[in-house]
Amino acid sequence: MPVPTSAMTATHQDLDLRLISGEWPADIEGEMVISGPQVAHDLPFALFGFGVMCRLSLQPGSHGAAADRFAWRTNVIDTPSQRLHTAAPDAFMSSPTGYMGPLGFPNAANTAPLPWDGRLFATWDVGRPVEIDPVTLRFRGEVGAQESWGPATMAANNVLPFYFTTAHPVIDPERQCLWTVKQTFHASGGTQLHVVHWDGLGTQVRTWPIANGVVFGSSHTVSQTRDFLVLADSGNFKTDPGEMAGGARTVTVDDDAAVYLVRKDELLASPDGAAHDGLPFRVAPTTGHFYGRWDDTDGVRVIFEHMDRMDLGLKLEPGDLDALGRAIDPALIGFYNTAMAPSTVSEVLFDLDSGVTKQEAALRDDWTWNLELSAMDWSVAALEQPVRHHIAYQGFRPGTVSQRAVQLYGDRLGRLPDDDTPGALVSLQRGSLDVHARWDFTDLGDHITSPAFAPRPGGERGGHDGWVVLPVLSDDGFRVELFDAADVGRGPVAVLASPHGECVPALLHSAWMRNDEAPVECERLRFGDDIDESMLAMLDPALADVVRGVVDDLDDTLA
Repeated sequence: MPVPTSAMTATHQDLDLRLISGEWPADIEGEMVISGPQVAHDLPFALFGFGVMCRLSLQPGSHGAAADRFAWRTNVIDTPSQRLHTAAPDAFMSSPTGYMGPLGFPNAANTAPLPWDGRLFATWDVGRPVEIDPVTLRFRGEVGAQESWGPATMAANNVLPFYFTTAHPVIDPERQCLWTVKQTFHASGGTQLHVVHWDGLGTQVRTWPIANGVVFGSSHTVSQTRDFLVLADSGNFKTDPGEMAGGARTVTVDDDAAVYLVRKDELLASPDGAAHDGLPFRVAPTTGHFYGRWDDTDGVRVIFEHMDRMDLGLKLEPGDLDALGRAIDPALIGFYNTAMAPSTVSEVLFDLDSGVTKQEAALRDDWTWNLELSAMDWSVAALEQPVRHHIAYQGFRPGTVSQRAVQLYGDRLGRLPDDDTPGALVSLQRGSLDVHARWDFTDLGDHITSPAFAPRPGGERGGHDGWVVLPVLSDDGFRVELFDAADVGRGPVAVLASPHGECVPALLHSAWMRNDEAPVECERLRFGDDIDESMLAMLDPALADVVRGVVDDLDDTLA
């Protein structure tokens, strides 16, 4: 079966989920937050629509739900970009990077939630992180004024600047700051990395160029150890100028990717704008998500979730045939082309003295298709001594692999399966990457999304003492399955479901956050502070008035 069509046709809505099997633990705490897009069928990549934040309360009776129901709450994030698009939709046209127009490039803020001590942020690869209220899920401000970020990646009217950034900034628990990146065009044809630092308390960021940090795809993840930032070229989303000009796609993903290690304290001790070199390494295959072990006293260790033959620059288009020669389901046009090889996970040691990259463990098997996303314990204790890493695999999906993609890669692909294969939730032992436990999803219509780890109150830290919360999309209705992190192979200990079989559209990354922390009160960037009359003078007067109206509305809303 293909990916559920409801992933592209359902709409985001509030639901009061009901318990349909098992027993919900009385001591589970906190909330699961999940980013997703409004599916935008007017864009080439339908999942580049404006961001929605979803929140699942892990205790029944919260946020207006009945005592025996679990609140699934959603909200379209009302950023300045989203407000301007709503107020003047004709001022925007579609492009390979989302919407664009005389106002610039909107920030979709649709990819990942980032909790930080009671605060909540939403991210995207092409925009500044956006802070939202963790209760109302409404917009509070973007991170860092334009003048402190410096020149945008692409020149345009900077009412809505184009910053090529990362979907996964990282919070430094010891320095209490946020680290992210900006990319600018480089003479080599790639982009140069700039590290961006924000202390969370004002409207200014600091930036430093990484002189040798050149990437040719995206910098989808930023990770860290105690002393180093870990930056990488994901290599899995590469723009194709010929395709953008109307031709056939010819660009393919790389076989390996660059990694740069950058010392945090050297950045912080230097003036803003001072150039630094990263320690260069390479890793294979290409990778989208990776997580450093906090303790780096004997080298930098990173777990990589590789994206073997996953080309995110490919999308399903009208007229495409799938991997089995069938017509692509029209409802899935604009979805991404799924993996064309089993996924690899590896634990890698970067030796700082020798400059050698050593793969210490790896997992790749004939069932590890379409590594979706993972769940881990984000406490400092767990980052120092991780025990388990939980990964959701979606299985091979021939209905979302186009013949166009198969032909483009040719003999770089192995033999593809003859049909769909089951998805699985798998717990890996950190260090060895041995499979500790595995649960297969035998219903091929289940579309597994992003799991999150909820720690047991007062329990051991490391990812093994708590629960894995896993949303599952299906044309038969939305479910949330809860697993004991100590043994996911027992199957779900409890299952929640939509009350009347309602479906939920595509979801992306998730995170767990506490629900008993008061948000920090501090100065936040106002949209109007980023707008000057020179920007408005470039616009049609009516459109300039729309911008002024959004400035005034946001000032009133956030007052």
